[in-house]
Amino acid sequence: MQTKPAVVIGFIGTQLDSGVGPGRWEKWRPTVSLGMHEHFLVKRMELLVDQRQYGKLATAVRDDLAQVSPETEVRLHDMYFADPWDFESMYAALHQFCREYPFDADAEDYYLHITTGTHVAQICQFLLTESRHFPGRLLQTSPPRNQRASSSPGAFSVIDLDLSKYDRIAQRFQKEQQEDRAFLKSGIATRNPAFNRMIEQIETVAIRSNAPMLLMGPTGAGKSQLARRIFELKKLRHQLPGAFVEVNCATLRGDGAMSALFGHIKGAYTGAGTDRAGLLRSANRGLLFLDEIGELGLDEQAMLLRALEEKRFLPVGSDREVESDFQLIAGTNRDLGLRVAEGRFRDDLFARLNLWTYRLPGLADRREDIEPNLDFELERFERQNNQRVTFNKEARQRFLDFAASGDARWQGNFRDLAASITRMATLSVAGRIQVPIVEEEIERLRRLWNPQTNASGDVLDVVLGARKADIDRFDEVQLREVVEVCRRSRSLSEAGRTLFAASRRQRASTNDADRLRKYLARFDLDWDHVRSDHSGD
Repeated sequence: MQTKPAVVIGFIGTQLDSGVGPGRWEKWRPTVSLGMHEHFLVKRMELLVDQRQYGKLATAVRDDLAQVSPETEVRLHDMYFADPWDFESMYAALHQFCREYPFDADAEDYYLHITTGTHVAQICQFLLTESRHFPGRLLQTSPPRNQRASSSPGAFSVIDLDLSKYDRIAQRFQKEQQEDRAFLKSGIATRNPAFNRMIEQIETVAIRSNAPMLLMGPTGAGKSQLARRIFELKKLRHQLPGAFVEVNCATLRGDGAMSALFGHIKGAYTGAGTDRAGLLRSANRGLLFLDEIGELGLDEQAMLLRALEEKRFLPVGSDREVESDFQLIAGTNRDLGLRVAEGRFRDDLFARLNLWTYRLPGLADRREDIEPNLDFELERFERQNNQRVTFNKEARQRFLDFAASGDARWQGNFRDLAASITRMATLSVAGRIQVPIVEEEIERLRRLWNPQTNASGDVLDVVLGARKADIDRFDEVQLREVVEVCRRSRSLSEAGRTLFAASRRQRASTNDADRLRKYLARFDLDWDHVRSDHSGD
């Protein structure tokens, strides 16, 4: 039911609305039909027309509307277009009309009739309505099935571009977003809020941009896997028809680095018996993932920068350039900014890569995600070995308690976790991982992460050496605990917060890191010395 008077604005159809003589009433004419609907009463029609060319048609349409809907006021607006298919002039004219028209949305409902006019006009009408320059809705009309049925006005439909009102469209869009983000996470229901926010932005950037990405983070944090998932997502959306090409730059050494990346021609150097395309050309129209890009030589960096900016480069030994249009994702576990300062990485290449930079946290910083990743690794083991393996309740809880504790260092990040699950699943009895298998694995991980401590039998032997004999037994017990906490912590501040937690709650501690630093200095120790045997951090 209409609550406010309806006002329709639209072009007169120079072909669809034409017709002369009595036969015109046997033809469906979209503008005239708007005055024939019993359940859609039009108070006023604002008709746009070039009256110099179509003034006679405009008068005929106005007169016919007066016959079928005498209560409808018809106003003709003279609108001249040198080229009605020129987007810029069409949009400018319609935009000006909307700015000058005295809309009163509180008193009237407005409809923009999009059935008539050129396709360019229809696009402009859509844009102006979607941007709310036109404060109304789109109106679409269609002829009756039997176009010679003069008594039928055909059908009409109203399109409201406030998509939030279309629940199914909104739900579908939201579902697609959730599916894309789950896809990037390999279907793992991660619980880390910061990681989830990062994945949301990566999903947006991956879909909307082909600019380079830089993935930073420790070895084993999942950079390679995420890069491949980004490629697969873009592939599903038909954005990258080419291949996924991956290379670890740390393996590119000497003269072979240039050839591997940029290719070579036959005879370019001794042993070059045939032409070689190179990785950049193999990635044409696809995605190139350069892991550990910080290890790339300066000459290769210069060539890569040119290939990124110009999509052209010279193969080794060639005087003819080749082309390759690829998207680049770079990975590194190093601080590229520091390497720039050291002169080991080009600042212009770093600036080119540093548009979309994401730091992937290690597993120790995402301990809440250990449980869903545990389930993911069990499912992967099942797919690879065609064997289902599960934990019993006690074993699962024992492993999760250890995995989330400070004793679990996860130096290899998700690689350590994957290897651990694979070992336990392989040793399981009848597809069940029991507590003894978990306890054995925990000891194996402790030996893996603390080889020096286990070899010497005492962490103080490692950090103090012969000086251990000069320390009182009383101090030895306390110092051993302090060193153990330091080795389980990621920073001096974190170790200080752990050791002086009670003081912090009582507000008796103001600088935990400085307090810990002074304590270690009593024994001629510092943070770097205590952590020096733990190069995996």
